Amino acid sequence: MATWKRTRGFWVSVILAFAFFAVVEWLIASGTLNIFYVNTLFFMAINVILAVSLHLIIGITGQFSIGHAGFFAVGAYASAIMTMKLQLPFAVGLLAAGAAAMLAGLIIGVPSLRLKGDYLAIATLGFGEIVRIALLNIDYVGGASGMTVAHMTTWPWVFACLLVTIIVIANFTNSTHGRACISIREDEIAADAMGINTTYYKVAAFAIGSFFAGIAGALYAHHFYIIQPSNFGFLKSFDILIFVVLGGLGSLSGAVVAAILLTLVSTFLQNYPETRMIIYSLVLILVMLYRPTGLMGKKELTSLFKWRKAAQGGMNHGGKNTVA
Repeated sequence: MATWKRTRGFWVSVILAFAFFAVVEWLIASGTLNIFYVNTLFFMAINVILAVSLHLIIGITGQFSIGHAGFFAVGAYASAIMTMKLQLPFAVGLLAAGAAAMLAGLIIGVPSLRLKGDYLAIATLGFGEIVRIALLNIDYVGGASGMTVAHMTTWPWVFACLLVTIIVIANFTNSTHGRACISIREDEIAADAMGINTTYYKVAAFAIGSFFAGIAGALYAHHFYIIQPSNFGFLKSFDILIFVVLGGLGSLSGAVVAAILLTLVSTFLQNYPETRMIIYSLVLILVMLYRPTGLMGKKELTSLFKWRKAAQGGMNHGGKNTVA
């Protein structure tokens, strides 16, 4: 009974997620959702995966990385090579995308995570640009013209990847390893003094975040038919960074909400190309003025329900609720 009470929130969330999946699947199958809304939905889910993966690196571990588009690109091209050049199934392409991005994360992470703050940001930004320039000059993947990719991304694949990403990152954060990462974010010197292997946990967070960025790249490549190096420039890295900062550093729910909100704002402003970036920037400025710690701060959506429950039950004294 105690186990059920402890895990009740998780299972209720999973059931609601599958109910949402069934409703959307029916809307797509019946043709109620046209291609515009389907594209928006898929793009939103891909952005959420990117935001949640970067949230683990910046929001939980406190490593300021702005080269996430590089891992996104590695995943997109690795998956495209697997399916289009080697004729392997999409599932293999997805796993290869995650593995390739994780390997890239380890290669850049091991030497550069000894850096801190601005220096680490510059190193990761340089990595993203190296990936983009390399892809521009590799004829095997089309160079500047890019690669044509078959459409294989479907709603079940998108939903499964999104659900697995959120569950893995949330459980990692709540585990002993996640607590170690949070301690590094709060005070790396104190964490090191307490015996926590800070380099190991920073590299681990970097590798896991890179893996899911690669998965997002595979979904992106097989949904938008063509991928080009210009799709993965530093502006894309800044977009992902904005999702995490606007949502609130340290809040997984905030990263999800910000990714959904900004994707909607960006999509529905496409009809106003002259003023799109001005309005988009104004939205960001207004939100940061009134919510300088981000939309959710360091809180999660579940903590709002706990607060409401506590308010209804009154103040807690000695483990007993008293009615206000």
